[in-house]
Amino acid sequence: MPEFYPSIGEAIGAAMQHNIRLAHGGEASGSDTPLQIRHLPHPSADPYSVPGMITRLTETATPQEVAEIIEEINGTLVGALPQLTELVAAAADWTRARLTFENPHHNPTFDTWTRLAAATHMLRDVQEELEAAEDMIAACPAELSDPKYRDEMPALRTRELLSDVLGDDAVADTEPSAAQNTEADRQRAARASSPHAATQRTALSADATSEPPASAPPPRSPRTR
Repeated sequence: MPEFYPSIGEAIGAAMQHNIRLAHGGEASGSDTPLQIRHLPHPSADPYSVPGMITRLTETATPQEVAEIIEEINGTLVGALPQLTELVAAAADWTRARLTFENPHHNPTFDTWTRLAAATHMLRDVQEELEAAEDMIAACPAELSDPKYRDEMPALRTRELLSDVLGDDAVADTEPSAAQNTEADRQRAARASSPHAATQRTALSADATSEPPASAPPPRSPRTR
């Protein structure tokens, strides 16, 4: 049965491990255990996961939709942010149980606890800020503003989802036939994480910038998302 990775990083790591095993004839660290097929579902398959909520939070989303997403991420019982806060707090408490003050000049455990405790307090501050922002979102207009105003403020999102990197072909089919595409999805993820992928993309970019033959149709402008 296919398994699901909880994060994009682990999915990419599995794909890289798979490529290494293939390069060594199926052997990996001297283990004869067969490789398990794993794949990461497209965010649209789970709209209430963090990747799913990021996908839903587009520039054209309505204020009500954005408020609901913020409420989902900040929910007291099942919200991702409170759960993350409790996880960091648990790590701080784990360190706290190992504190000693016998050497006042060298106490790395105390320094570690200090950082984890500070991170916990900052995450709780973020929760409060999101609660305030959730109530203010309703006053935001649903219409997009002129780009000249948006350009004055920097974009804050810094990461792409795996589906963003792989493009539309990575969208998982939500119909019953989705199981048939599992192997194809895994192969696409493996190709994207392969060390040769960057070389191939560079070669394709070089070919694309070369002058087309006279009989070739004029190049189309790149599609924007």
